[in-house]
Amino acid sequence: MSTASALFDGIAARIVPTGRLRANVLERPADQPGDTVVFVHGNCSSALFFQPTMLALPPSVRALAVDLRGFGDSETLPVDATRGVRDFSDDVWSVVDALGIDRVHLVGWSMGGGVVLQQLLDRPDAVASVTLISPVAPFGFGGTTLDGTRLTADDAGVGGGGASPDFVARLKAGDTTDEAPTSPRSVFRSSYVAPGYTSEHEDIWVESMLSTKTGEDNYPGDLQASEHWPGFAAGTRGVLNTMAPRYFDVSGIVELARKPSVLWIHGLDDAIVGDETFFDLNTLGKAGVVPGWPGEQVAPPQPMVAQTRQVLDSYADAGGRYREIAQPNCGHSAHLEHQDVVVAALLEVMGETGATS
Repeated sequence: MSTASALFDGIAARIVPTGRLRANVLERPADQPGDTVVFVHGNCSSALFFQPTMLALPPSVRALAVDLRGFGDSETLPVDATRGVRDFSDDVWSVVDALGIDRVHLVGWSMGGGVVLQQLLDRPDAVASVTLISPVAPFGFGGTTLDGTRLTADDAGVGGGGASPDFVARLKAGDTTDEAPTSPRSVFRSSYVAPGYTSEHEDIWVESMLSTKTGEDNYPGDLQASEHWPGFAAGTRGVLNTMAPRYFDVSGIVELARKPSVLWIHGLDDAIVGDETFFDLNTLGKAGVVPGWPGEQVAPPQPMVAQTRQVLDSYADAGGRYREIAQPNCGHSAHLEHQDVVVAALLEVMGETGATS
């Protein structure tokens, strides 16, 4: 399937050259000058996933969705994980600047939630509001306790070494089948959405997943040997290592002088981001799936949802505003599974354009 055939009516795609990369951008234009919403996708996906949400917004809203480097039709460039997600966040800001937009509403899904919070940290005055859809926890993915304390100095069990080799191979091969649990289509059905969800656009969502560029500089990234269980630790390159807690921490939003309103939407059946998700090696160890787990005191599962709630509570205590929607019968993709809820809540937070200071 070509990108052109994956576009919905009303959505246009173009390459926006910036000083950092050639970025592919999807756009649903507005019929008059007004608010601009920038959508940032997560890992193993692309801007294609946001098309229904973009089209559901009022015609007065300009909707943009950016393919991150190494995803979709954007330029494939190395990802320096030692910068956390800043390669991605700087890329998105470079697109916003190239398009001459002064202030945006940011929507981030999964890893993209971490990207937009990094954008908020770096340029709070340019952010009108933030919407997080099943975001990565504010202290990264794996290897921390509730308050963000790292379990090991090298982030054992975190990063590029945690990806399924067969899933990576099937991404690289362009596998569109559902013949194995690790095929992208099967992973979409089992992990991206709640059980029972179906979509006439599933081929497009799979095509979006297959746009992921694989390798040590992109997905999943590299790894390092570790003396700690399970024997590997976060590397310095590639996508999964950007969310290692040694490099990624966006809890500093609590200290911002200017605090835009934040909307946080997550599914109660989310298989990827949760307090004991099977995408966390420590959860797999606790369940006996990965042998040799050293126990709860040494390698507890990361309480991802509780961490997000704790940081956002602190954000509110420091003068900010946030709203949480814990959506029933919803997996990792509320914008697909409960689009009406997401759009209504997004428009509400967009109306709260003031920010505390």
